[in-house]
Amino acid sequence: MRFRSFATALLAASAAGHPSPVTAQAAPERSIRRDIPLTNMIRRGFAAGTRDSSGRPGRSYWQLRTDYSIDARLDPATAAITGRETVVIRNTSDSPMRTIVLRLDQNIYAPNVPRAEQVPEITEGMKVTRLTVNGAAVDLTTPREARRPEGGAEAPRKPQARGLDQTIAWISLPTAVAAGASVTLEADWHFQVPHADGQRGLRMGAWGDSLFQVAQWYPRVAVFDDLRAGGWDTDPYLGPSEFYNNFGSFDVRLDVPAGWVVGASGVLQNPDQVLTPAVRERLSHVLESDSTRIIVGPGEFGPGQATAAGDRLVWRFAGDSIADFAWATSNQFIWDATRATIPGKGPIPVYDLYLPGHAAQYARGAAVNRHALEFYSKLWMPYAFPVFTMVDGPDGGMEYPMFTMSGLGAADHEAGHQWWPMMVGNNETWYGFMDEGFNVYMNTLSGADAQGKPPQLDKIGQSYGRISGDEREAPLMWDANYGGPMYGFQAYSKAPMMLSMLGGIVGDTAVWRAMSGFAHAWRFKHPSPWDYAFFMSHALANHEADLGWFWYSWLFTTDAVDGSIQQATTKGRKITVTVRQDGEMPSPVVLEVRFAAAGKPIKPMANSRMVDSVTALVTWPVNVWFGGRRSFEAVLDFGGRAIEKISLDPAARFPDRDPSDNVWPRSGGTPQPR
Repeated sequence: MRFRSFATALLAASAAGHPSPVTAQAAPERSIRRDIPLTNMIRRGFAAGTRDSSGRPGRSYWQLRTDYSIDARLDPATAAITGRETVVIRNTSDSPMRTIVLRLDQNIYAPNVPRAEQVPEITEGMKVTRLTVNGAAVDLTTPREARRPEGGAEAPRKPQARGLDQTIAWISLPTAVAAGASVTLEADWHFQVPHADGQRGLRMGAWGDSLFQVAQWYPRVAVFDDLRAGGWDTDPYLGPSEFYNNFGSFDVRLDVPAGWVVGASGVLQNPDQVLTPAVRERLSHVLESDSTRIIVGPGEFGPGQATAAGDRLVWRFAGDSIADFAWATSNQFIWDATRATIPGKGPIPVYDLYLPGHAAQYARGAAVNRHALEFYSKLWMPYAFPVFTMVDGPDGGMEYPMFTMSGLGAADHEAGHQWWPMMVGNNETWYGFMDEGFNVYMNTLSGADAQGKPPQLDKIGQSYGRISGDEREAPLMWDANYGGPMYGFQAYSKAPMMLSMLGGIVGDTAVWRAMSGFAHAWRFKHPSPWDYAFFMSHALANHEADLGWFWYSWLFTTDAVDGSIQQATTKGRKITVTVRQDGEMPSPVVLEVRFAAAGKPIKPMANSRMVDSVTALVTWPVNVWFGGRRSFEAVLDFGGRAIEKISLDPAARFPDRDPSDNVWPRSGGTPQPR
């Protein structure tokens, strides 16, 4: 039936005295959803026993392991890097792998790939010239449109690769890698490091022919996990969203000209071969104090001074339980060092590598990194790695295991990424809030600690009310790779607002303890947002019995609270404060009551606490809204002492579009009993 005909029928039925077929009983003013929605991904994990409703890894949890051995050579004159790798892929899953998916992030610089961010230079991308699987050569000429052996498709007679000109490539296997088995992949490749002179790089870049930051630079095995129907994470690399990687080990040998200092993920394995005796002697004293030492100074450039003598040197670095490897090198690096003392581990070296012209900026770099590593080790869990290095260069803020590309301004933030996602390996391609957002939140705590002040988390949660409702905002559970024009807000800004509100409900220290427990539970594993929400709910159960409504509102919607005080009426010694919530997100009702300095004795209410002699904080739990109403009558009975002012959400933790209506009286008059 056409809409016009249907509407006409309704009007006719009404005119004839018949009830309209769409008449219904009065609905609640709003419906509060109190559970955490489950999508196919997390249901799959629950069914397989790899995830648990407690938010911890399930009894059958597994994750792929990848162990890399890489040799690479840099030619500064051409900015060319040539590499060869062997990677052992250990299929610890319960399913056979019929394909291997590779990430070729360097192809984002090629002219033919989709990207969501401008690159400083267009190059040929990454050229893979050889692939083998268990020694068998892979056909590199397979058309991109060729079907993969999935869903019953026939397996190829020999390994075939497709998509090698994109950021995601597939290798189809003639024989599946059985559950519990391993497969060895070998690759040869080369690419040109893009120049970023005078501008910011995209995860890497070169300044002239004297400094190179190199990251996301080798054929990387994609994550194969328990959440996806096909196992493999196949989102393309578009630029803004970063990565989701397997944990494993790296043994990397970097061939660079003598005189070029190298900083990298991992521990230098051959200092005797690449460093002078003087440099090695200086390094031997780094762990003795918190002072910053010069390891290579501005007058010590070149072979025989900055490094061992010779034509070219091979620097070897190794790291275990890491998910990636990045490096940087320059023939002009100044090298500073200090130590950070990690609980349960003791002192570890902290290195800064920077250009002479940036010495003033990096003067405090070592101290900032030391504070970050020590503070976050106490806040969440101890820093797990044996070294930390920060390097100068085009990318002023990017993180990798044990290694950051950063200036002073972003140093604390980038160091914080060693916890999320370097030790807690969330999928930041999809759920950037679980690393960027958590990090922005904890940077507030670190900054306050560095100044010897308590952290200021008030007002952060309330500020979301001014953003809620913007049609461009994607919910936190939306794939951040396609987050749209408000990707930065979705990934970085919203989670601190969420955690500010959570602290306003259960207390900030309770939030920190729960997140520390979450970090320990998922150390070197891959948690999802459901794991986080369920873990936090269980950890905070003694503080708030039901947090499903909280996670639903913040993770799955773009709703706000929009609270207000509508009126306050007096009857005898009691004042009834009418509180209204116009948004779809509920919150507890928190009123700050300020009394006159003198008068009748103040009789505390059961749900109140005295902040000082004339100020009480009164709280009603969020469940007062679960019946569906939008207005709540909060009755104040403090024994008759005159009340001068009532404020709703005085700490400004709950999202509110217009906080000006959170105070009573608005202007003039007093609501107190006489």
